Amino acid sequence: MYYIVFGIFYAISLLPFTLLYLLSDFFYFIIYYVVRYRKTVVTHNLMSAFPEKNDAERKKIAKEFYRNFCDNWTETIKLMSISSLQLNKRVSHNLSVYDEIFASGRSCHVLLGHQFNWEWGNAVMPGATQFKFLGVYSPISSEIMDRLFYYIRNRFGTKLLPYNDMRRAMLPYRRDKYILALIADQSPSNPSKSYWLSFLHTPTAFLQGPEKGARLGNIPVTYIAVIKQRRGYYYLDAKMLIKDPGNLKEGELTKIYAASLEKSIRENPSGYLWSHKRWKHPWKNEYEKLWVDTIVK
Repeated sequence: MYYIVFGIFYAISLLPFTLLYLLSDFFYFIIYYVVRYRKTVVTHNLMSAFPEKNDAERKKIAKEFYRNFCDNWTETIKLMSISSLQLNKRVSHNLSVYDEIFASGRSCHVLLGHQFNWEWGNAVMPGATQFKFLGVYSPISSEIMDRLFYYIRNRFGTKLLPYNDMRRAMLPYRRDKYILALIADQSPSNPSKSYWLSFLHTPTAFLQGPEKGARLGNIPVTYIAVIKQRRGYYYLDAKMLIKDPGNLKEGELTKIYAASLEKSIRENPSGYLWSHKRWKHPWKNEYEKLWVDTIVK
């Protein structure tokens, strides 16, 4: 069955972008107007994030989001066959911070958010820096889709590490200079073992792992904003968050990352994955000791 599914998606990936975007437009119509995929979640998220905007403004963001959402997955299918030359013509970047870190002899981490198209960012990075590029991923419950996405994400050289077996998976690379990439805006499974802070006007739980790993090894941490310039063209803008996170107090790195991600979202609100349940864990007073923000709740 896997090879049948693979063959179907591979055949779709061979279509020119003009036809792929027509296909994306069709799926946009179905998802937004017919299926109304997670429209309640999207509406709630946008109301929480942008209370200062009116209904018409939030609706405009939502419609643009759904178009970007469909483009994102259509473009991800294209990764099955697109050449690195063609991909690099469509993804420009400012990654000079990694040249500086590599010259210093250190490895580093990069924290990202669910900004479209993060899959294209993952594909470009291995060939754009001197580091070995390691990507942390969450295995998909469907074996067929897990194998398919593993192929797509691994095709351009990313070494994939399952988040639930990080210690063992990192062993082959411990002597290499590497970039460890983490999409760090996942909603934690356990809110009582998270950092809590104000994010887009809302008390929000953040995973502790990305910060703790960097602080423990005193590994430089960077951030990449993924910016959609126009349809099918993206820009990766990397910056240093902190060179020596081991000197920070607990929660400080997460605050810095969250502030950078919030700035990116405010600058390009329709480029964020509003359909995921970022705030599925409501704030409770029992999390008081986990609050790391200076903002009063």
